[in-house]
Amino acid sequence: MISTLALGLALGACQTVPSMPTSAADKPPVEASDAGTWRATATAQDKDRIRNWYSSWTAALADARAKGYGASIDREGVLLQPRAALPNPHLPPGDYRCRTVKVGTQGRGTIGYIAYDWFRCRVAPEQGLTSMTKLTGSQRPVGLVFPDNLTRQVFLGTLVLGDESMAVSYGSDRMRDMAGLVERIGDNRWRLVLPSPAYESLLDVIELVPAN
Repeated sequence: MISTLALGLALGACQTVPSMPTSAADKPPVEASDAGTWRATATAQDKDRIRNWYSSWTAALADARAKGYGASIDREGVLLQPRAALPNPHLPPGDYRCRTVKVGTQGRGTIGYIAYDWFRCRVAPEQGLTSMTKLTGSQRPVGLVFPDNLTRQVFLGTLVLGDESMAVSYGSDRMRDMAGLVERIGDNRWRLVLPSPAYESLLDVIELVPAN
């Protein structure tokens, strides 16, 4: 299990990304309005992921449909519809059931759609924001949720694999960094949309519903 302390350390290093310029002269200015926001925290790669979320989503759907998974996509309904976000995206603290749907495939892979069974996730107050942690499964996102607009929040975090017990620092490994959108898609139903993940798929969507 990833502790909230490990989570804080994982995201606390985000301002000293090795691949980012470190001299004061080279650093791009941070607008006062961006201070403390996801834009001030995210790596350049993750800003691109958020900026290009819609094109990533439509490309993933097209790839999966071309490989014969159109019926599976349609059965998911609003979960896989890009424009289905509802107002008030705030994800309340608590325990959740969560399941991951992977859409599209990278490279020459032929499996364009995989829907996993339910696992456990937890949402908790963290550093004045909200943390989201996937507690079970072999691929476990862990990170912070930042406010953004009336229909979405932004998730920034890292991927914990296998039997690892600690999250790597955000910004230290491009293959582990994650960025996505937290959206409400129904009564007591949310999704975490992860465009352009580093591994396997073109889009990951994690459905979240309260455990109780």
